[in-house]
Amino acid sequence: MSILDRFSVEGQVAIVTGAGRGLGAATAVALAEAGADVVISARTAEQLEEVARQVEARGRKAVVVAADLSDLDAVAGLAQTAYDELGRIDTVVNNVGGTFPRGFLETSPRFLTEAFSFNVATAHALTRAAVPHLLRTGEQHGGQQSVVTISSMMGRAADRGFVAYGTAKAALAHWTRMAAQDLAPRIRVNGIYVGSIMTSALEFVAGQPELMGQLETKTPLGRVGEPEDIAAGVLYLASRAGQYVTGKLIEIDGGIQQPTLDLGMPDLAPEPAGPAT
Repeated sequence: MSILDRFSVEGQVAIVTGAGRGLGAATAVALAEAGADVVISARTAEQLEEVARQVEARGRKAVVVAADLSDLDAVAGLAQTAYDELGRIDTVVNNVGGTFPRGFLETSPRFLTEAFSFNVATAHALTRAAVPHLLRTGEQHGGQQSVVTISSMMGRAADRGFVAYGTAKAALAHWTRMAAQDLAPRIRVNGIYVGSIMTSALEFVAGQPELMGQLETKTPLGRVGEPEDIAAGVLYLASRAGQYVTGKLIEIDGGIQQPTLDLGMPDLAPEPAGPAT
């Protein structure tokens, strides 16, 4: 076996959530290029159909499931759909998630809870539903099955305005470590700390040259990333190339350490006191 053969997922089946655009779409296409059939899900059917055409252009099957993945029953149902339609499950990519920046006092307990549910509970619901099928696939076809979660650099760093998003992504990262212990040795569970990637989530920064300049300056590689940078990391973790890796979070972020940007969040510091008299 050559080293490149280790990156093949020929004949395998992957589920990718949030696959209508951005990281999820790039990941689905990358897995197809490496040989996998994919079940792709997101809210917007038209976006999914375009991704499906790209998958099929690479000679692989795509099963489109348009669904609101904040519905935990809907996201869990993807596992049975994948097994029914394609006969096996080898990889689950928990990509769906995200939360808009919001000031601390504007972050209600409900907003925080919803961020946790959308970023963490969805991953748990889908993975939990997929585990019996992942194990069955291993028994029937051999090999190791895998789960890959998409966290964020905000799950390991700190910045103003991201108390809900960063807390949820930090929880997802630790969920990844804990799930890896529970599911070893037959299922590997890993994740990616995603840096600043040029997707729709970064449009609010890309449209402001000053913010974009700040971000590029703070990134040692001097640029924001592309969705394919993350897709390549997912392929590594899902394939035999990553067969000795579990419970790990890979940082794909251009080397950035502290992503502080001026997003206009309110300053809660008190006014400085006048001179003592």
